[in-house]
Amino acid sequence: MITSVLVAVLFAALLSACGSSSKGGSGAKVTLAGSGSTFQQTFDQVVIQGFQDESSNITVNYGGGGSGQGKTDLQKKNVQFAGSDSLPKPEDLSSYQDGKLLYFPTVAAPITISYKLDGVSKLQLSDSTLAQIFATKIKKWDDAAIKADNPGATLPSTSITVARRADSSGTTSNFTKFLTAVAPSDWTLGSGDSVDWASDTQAGQGNPGVAQIVSQTEGAIGYVDLADATAAKLTTASIKNKAGKFVAPTLTGAAAAVASSTFKADLTYDPINASGAASYPITSPTYILVYQKQTDHDQGTALKSFLQYIYSKGEGQANDAGYAPLPAEIVTKAIAQLGKLQIAA
Repeated sequence: MITSVLVAVLFAALLSACGSSSKGGSGAKVTLAGSGSTFQQTFDQVVIQGFQDESSNITVNYGGGGSGQGKTDLQKKNVQFAGSDSLPKPEDLSSYQDGKLLYFPTVAAPITISYKLDGVSKLQLSDSTLAQIFATKIKKWDDAAIKADNPGATLPSTSITVARRADSSGTTSNFTKFLTAVAPSDWTLGSGDSVDWASDTQAGQGNPGVAQIVSQTEGAIGYVDLADATAAKLTTASIKNKAGKFVAPTLTGAAAAVASSTFKADLTYDPINASGAASYPITSPTYILVYQKQTDHDQGTALKSFLQYIYSKGEGQANDAGYAPLPAEIVTKAIAQLGKLQIAA
């Protein structure tokens, strides 16, 4: 394992070689725009504030809207970067105006299964049960399948309200990818940023919207990133992982899932249903997507500085924001990938 000290040394060497710094690069006043994932938005807010404190000449604006919106905005060049928890489909890559994309993983976190059920403070859900709940095949909280997962628990006959995303969402993509992988006979809606949900589900905008439905609706259950679930003070379930263990949605569990994952050469990876007794099975990656070719010198330089900040001080802020940082060796590779940015003179 490469130590954090070595990462810091490599980062400093990179800055020296590039002739730039987090103090603003060329010195020009620059505004960067990004949009997309609400899953990563809490982390983004933290690193944007820290970066702007050090780089007063650069303004970074990030709007949510969901991963699908971020990818669409990047296609149209309405933004300089997209936040996304899901990758563009191969058939969509030709629609990106400046060609090749670079994927910069930032942090990871659990997708919690949050619920509101008076008198039930602990809940375990196996893959089949979870799939049947979100497919609305299980209608009541005292269903035999839920009871089987929770022996000894007193479960009410309250009706279940499924809360899900209204927008095109990377959180939806990763959650439904999990259901498709672990319970294909119970979950038949497929996976993607959007799926054809049952008409009796309730839709919320972004992770905060789903969290709000759950917090205000007795009997509700929804999938919400850890940061928003924590902010809304939601109760979360433990989910059965690949090793057969019921695991709570914690940063430790997310870090274990990331550590069990294989990173590809382009730095993409899949921690969903990762192996290992400690791994939380619905752990989501999240990325910043940028064009390799940066046609505006000042914006390209500012974007590079922002990414440099994320991989130096930003990773150290991840835990406090509710996210698991990347392994040190992946941070090193991400820093090296910054050298692939082609910034116009």
